[in-house]
Amino acid sequence: MGEALEPCNHWFTVEQIDSRTYAISEYGHWEKVHSYLVIGDSHAALIDTGIGIGNIKKIVDQLTSLPIKVITTHVHWDHIGNHGLFDEIYVHELEKEWLRNGIPGLPIEVIRRDVIRDITLPLPEDFCIENYEPFKGEPAGVVRDYDTIDLGKRVLTLIHTPGHSPGHLCIYEAERGYLFTGDLIYKGTLFAFYPTTDPLQFVNSVEKISRLDNISKVLPGHHDLDLNSDFIKEVHEACQDLLQRDLAKHGSGIHRYQHFNIHF
Repeated sequence: MGEALEPCNHWFTVEQIDSRTYAISEYGHWEKVHSYLVIGDSHAALIDTGIGIGNIKKIVDQLTSLPIKVITTHVHWDHIGNHGLFDEIYVHELEKEWLRNGIPGLPIEVIRRDVIRDITLPLPEDFCIENYEPFKGEPAGVVRDYDTIDLGKRVLTLIHTPGHSPGHLCIYEAERGYLFTGDLIYKGTLFAFYPTTDPLQFVNSVEKISRLDNISKVLPGHHDLDLNSDFIKEVHEACQDLLQRDLAKHGSGIHRYQHFNIHF
């Protein structure tokens, strides 16, 4: 990983991956959420906008003055918390209605409970959990499998990787070998056990990204940032093992491995 920069705000930690790529992390929350700023010549992409506890736009504005394209890996509350601060938001077509209307059957009381549990840093003074609402709004555009976004001499490829959610995206920058994996791949418990998830699609999505060439960095949505293609191989092997044992299905439980768990 690159160096950690002087914090711009006590809630966020900014780490430099290279001179034009930053991880913006929320380590004070139990989910250890990461968003990523990818800077091109004409535009910058913000991959996810975090939980919504702190104002991520204030951080982004200190790192670039370029217009921002928000790329949504998936429409879960911990990845869309600051979407309302930006004008140009992209989401996979299968989660467009979630972005507009919210995930069906997920009460706000449950979301608010998870937002403020196990907090280890002081909350920003202007944050009030009673006012917390996940973003709902209209995207600037919907994307499909293998669509690209050109930021000006940086091209991002959007890869549809369903399973954790119907329209989940991984974002691949072939030139640098960066793969932003959202909630498909990270160190921790990977899950596809909710009604809106699909374990078999999850296994197939891991298979899909395992075939990508030239991955130099795996940049996940949560927890450790020090990952590479070897970790994808580990998760892929675990998924294939579960598939062969007919365990890639809802209700098969938590399957434990050395560096991660898979909960179906």
